[in-house]
Amino acid sequence: MQAASRESYAAGVERLDAYVRGAEPSAVASTADDVLSVADLLRREPRLRRALSDPARSGADRGALLTGILSGKVGADALDLLAAMVAGRWSAPSELLDGVERLGVEALLASADSAGELGEVEDELFRFGQVVSGSAELSNALSDPMAPAERRSGLAGQLLDGKARPVTVRLVEVALAGFGGRSFAGALTRLVELAADRRDRQVAYVTVAAPLTEEEERRLGARLTGMYGREVSVKQTVDPDVLGGVRVRVGSDLYDGTVLRRLNETRNALAKR
Repeated sequence: MQAASRESYAAGVERLDAYVRGAEPSAVASTADDVLSVADLLRREPRLRRALSDPARSGADRGALLTGILSGKVGADALDLLAAMVAGRWSAPSELLDGVERLGVEALLASADSAGELGEVEDELFRFGQVVSGSAELSNALSDPMAPAERRSGLAGQLLDGKARPVTVRLVEVALAGFGGRSFAGALTRLVELAADRRDRQVAYVTVAAPLTEEEERRLGARLTGMYGREVSVKQTVDPDVLGGVRVRVGSDLYDGTVLRRLNETRNALAKR
């Protein structure tokens, strides 16, 4: 987002945080659904996006337009949050869409946080991503943009039925819709990171040939926390192809101490002789 859009989004987040402090988790989740439904509407209606972000209109005018369209169709709390968003300046209509969608996601995460379930939601999203990436057939079925969204959501719902919290299921649906213009896998990864960020944690993606023990994971997490000055949430992926050692990615930082990397380096060095 450009500067003007970031400021407008920040105003919406500030309003959300104030609302969450006095609301029940179930009410926040319902409000999140309303906000996300409006994001879907904006995605389908480019003319409405343009009208609600038109700099030639005053914030009050844009708010009145929003209220006229949505009054009675979404809850009062969602309408209040959305009015705060459209009252601000947006650098492009697409950035308004991104801001509304992101605010809906943040509201879902806030509802899980208030219920004391955010850590579990973060883990469930990551584990589901692992299940999907481990099956080419399943990955293709869920990632196919030509397949009806209802069919893909139905498949994901069947897989998660009784195994994940409602907020997790809803976030998976958001990922299937291409959260932030990303692929399904990319959207899931971003949602995991947003959940961790709300817990004031950094995500470390760790690839190993065999699962780390709880003690090994704890020591690795503690070491990374010391390096980054922030609590680290360790997410393990088991890949026998790395043969041994550990590969760690934190943001754009990559630490590759795997046997596979060392073998490849040796092979490349021999090839140059």
